Amino acid sequence: MFRIRRIFDDLVPTNRYALEQVRTMLREQFELLDRQKIDRIPDALRSPMKYGFRTILYVAEDQKSTVHGLAILDHDDKLNFCYLDYLASDRTRSGRGVGTALYERIRNEALSLGVLGIFFECLPDDPKLSPDPAILKQNKARLKFYESYGARPIINTAYETPVNPGATDPPYLVFDDLSQKSILRACYLKRVIAKILESKYPDICTPAYIKIVVDSIIDNPVLLRQPRYARQRHLNQKKAQSMAAFAKIALVVTDQHHIHHVRERGYVESPARIRLIRQALDTTGMFDPVPPVAFNDDFITAVHDPDYVRYFKRVCRNAEPDTPFYPYVFPIRNRTRPPRDLPIRAGYYCIDTFTPISGHAYTAARRAVECALTAATEILSGRRLAYALVRPPGHHAERGYFGGFCYFNNAAIAAHFLSRFGKVAMLDIDYHHGNGQQEILYQRSDVLTISIHGHPRFAYPYFSGFTDERGDEAGMGFNINYPLPETITPQDYLVALDSALDCIRDYAPTYLVVCLGFDTAKGDPTGTWSHTGRDFAAIGMKIGRLQIPSLFVQEGGYNSRSIGANARNFFQGLLTGQVLPLNRRPL
Repeated sequence: MFRIRRIFDDLVPTNRYALEQVRTMLREQFELLDRQKIDRIPDALRSPMKYGFRTILYVAEDQKSTVHGLAILDHDDKLNFCYLDYLASDRTRSGRGVGTALYERIRNEALSLGVLGIFFECLPDDPKLSPDPAILKQNKARLKFYESYGARPIINTAYETPVNPGATDPPYLVFDDLSQKSILRACYLKRVIAKILESKYPDICTPAYIKIVVDSIIDNPVLLRQPRYARQRHLNQKKAQSMAAFAKIALVVTDQHHIHHVRERGYVESPARIRLIRQALDTTGMFDPVPPVAFNDDFITAVHDPDYVRYFKRVCRNAEPDTPFYPYVFPIRNRTRPPRDLPIRAGYYCIDTFTPISGHAYTAARRAVECALTAATEILSGRRLAYALVRPPGHHAERGYFGGFCYFNNAAIAAHFLSRFGKVAMLDIDYHHGNGQQEILYQRSDVLTISIHGHPRFAYPYFSGFTDERGDEAGMGFNINYPLPETITPQDYLVALDSALDCIRDYAPTYLVVCLGFDTAKGDPTGTWSHTGRDFAAIGMKIGRLQIPSLFVQEGGYNSRSIGANARNFFQGLLTGQVLPLNRRPL
């Protein structure tokens, strides 16, 4: 088995290891390729547009991070096209679908960028241009593969004219319209070809040669070669929807949250929260549902104390499913001698007296973690946005403690997982301070933690969230709190948010994890602020303008009358911010 992952830079060991394998594969399979071009790939990823295009790299790798294939896609946002630079797979895995999976992923990527199509070069299948039978056979196989997706060579141009007279195997220029029925105009293709030749072959293609090729384009619209090998792959409705869905927000909804239903008066963290949000989002067409995937305990114990995890699992297994109990004894005198009775011992792992334990709490909390990790893998695979709609929430859960309706810190677990592949920023916009991720990540610099919340003088959890809590040791300066007054205007909040987003921009993370709380809303029973749908749209738009691959993990929000509409407005604003031109003034 393998997974497809996008690599943004070479700043972490996992990415450096993958890039080392990418360069090795390119050297082995493209013997004539300029070594400098191979070696500059990391620089091209770090510095968009330095070499004329924005470079996008996908790899197919197994669980041991061994790379079995790669695809390098270049994007030109001015001319609105993509150029497939390389598509290669390990020869030992030929026929196992690596190349197909990579090509389909970059087609999805190109569609999400809104381009007209993908251009790329492919060696000719004409015996006059490719006289070696072995090479000719390989060329035919490649063109047959691409033709099955509707990609065909552009004809009636001089593109395949050898730069050096008499050379064999000059490449065709192939165009894949991504099943959009795009029409190429001559004037447009001239600009595209000039950009490709000038950027990709500055040391080979002279201005005179480029002029010959560009001037040879006379068909308008441009013509593609008639299909030669096979009928185009039948893109059924499900496949077409899958391709279009890649540009949407991946939505991972917890499917076991309802079993954790505390039917007690005043317990506001109810299953209805998920239902109301889901109903409001289903009609928008903005989301692509993704089923949650199972993960092992190692992902949880990488963040939480294994002793706490074992206790929580054990106490829930022995508890009554529908009769929750609450911690009531706390070890302020002797923590080294815990009670033998598991329910009494709950206070050794809890920060309050109102977060219950029941027979289903562990199962529901663990599934929420798996949903957050599933959404994180969607971000790794190249998605720009993913939303883990989960309960119970998690941002109050510390390394060895539960509380605030939270048992496992879903967002911190996902952030730790993503940190293997690049720097992560966490932004908590719940009404209450995210004490959990602050405590878990307080000494780390690879994850920036920011929380905007009600001041702990009056808001839960009361003991953390002050401005002077800035991190410790390596993490000094990488924990930022914005404690706000009990009564504020939406504009006051946006001022704090702007400051937080500036910190994120300065940190320049590869990924963003947002702890998404709607308890800042007007009328929420746990908050004192007055955000309306319009305010949530403005918040979403500002976050979207960061244009960072972002994972949203559901936290609080308990006003059943407005939570669905507020979620819908937030994500509508988010998508609007994602597509706004960068020179447009934000809200």
